[in-house]
Amino acid sequence: MYKLYPGAITQVHGIKVGQVQNEAAKTGATLVMAPKEGAIAGVSVRGAAPGTRETDVLKNGNLVEQAHAVLLAGGSAFGLAAADGVMRHLAQAGIGIDMQVARVPIVPAAVLFDLGVGSATTYPDAAMGHAACIAASKEMQQGAVGAGTGATVGKLVHQAIPHAGGVGTASLTMPEGITVGAVVAVNAMGDIFHPETNECIASGKMPDGTRVLAEGMLYGQAPALRQMRIPPPGSNTTIGVVAVDCKLTKAQANRLADVAHDGLARTIRPVHTQMDGDTMFALATERIPNEINFVKLCAAAAEVTARAVANAILSQRG
Repeated sequence: MYKLYPGAITQVHGIKVGQVQNEAAKTGATLVMAPKEGAIAGVSVRGAAPGTRETDVLKNGNLVEQAHAVLLAGGSAFGLAAADGVMRHLAQAGIGIDMQVARVPIVPAAVLFDLGVGSATTYPDAAMGHAACIAASKEMQQGAVGAGTGATVGKLVHQAIPHAGGVGTASLTMPEGITVGAVVAVNAMGDIFHPETNECIASGKMPDGTRVLAEGMLYGQAPALRQMRIPPPGSNTTIGVVAVDCKLTKAQANRLADVAHDGLARTIRPVHTQMDGDTMFALATERIPNEINFVKLCAAAAEVTARAVANAILSQRG
């Protein structure tokens, strides 16, 4: 039996997480709150069918450098509406970019598709986004909560019953004192593999209980390819946030979001498909202003992302 990896993204200085879910509709939201002054932010979209909001503003060369929160939600594109509630809550608290006439919070968001699991007509909205703000704290649950409430994995094989996905988190502290953490809502078309042993820990099963691996369908088993299904575009998606408490430039934050996808690639197979909108955000809360070893930081970001994916599955066992 595998043990959960230690830590949580909330161990990063200045980071809080609020999670809200509708159990009946099997959907929810996971909100990563930055400090009041915001955090240097970046983003990397690798899946071919993303559902996102405020990602262009985080690209290198664009004006805004900071985000005040990042929203992960179910509900497919409908779930992006939950960010409205987050913006209203933050604005009422005086948080956001000072535009003289008003403060405008920057709340990037990404969504996953869970409409086929619970209700196809109930999804995260502004009220749920507001509730996630109220719930934000240093405590954090894993498993079928928040954005991962209706998440599933292992959906490539025709007639297979998917395995439950969910929300996972992990963190580590580097010798330099920098804490690196990640939270991931895992709703992949592919199967999930343990980052250390390479053992498959979540895949679909046939109605008779027989386990089926997507890798077997993709490599070397031509007759079985007839059993593959191609889900509609955007009907899966893994989304997450990696956070650090050191100082980064916007370009470095975008690079950190890029390499966080290496953690997804270690644990999800296949990943970044045409049917997934895989998206990772990065936040830097700047507690440690000293110059850092960016190569080591990137390696740590990929590691905690891989651990968070595994924890999303392992937290629901037993």
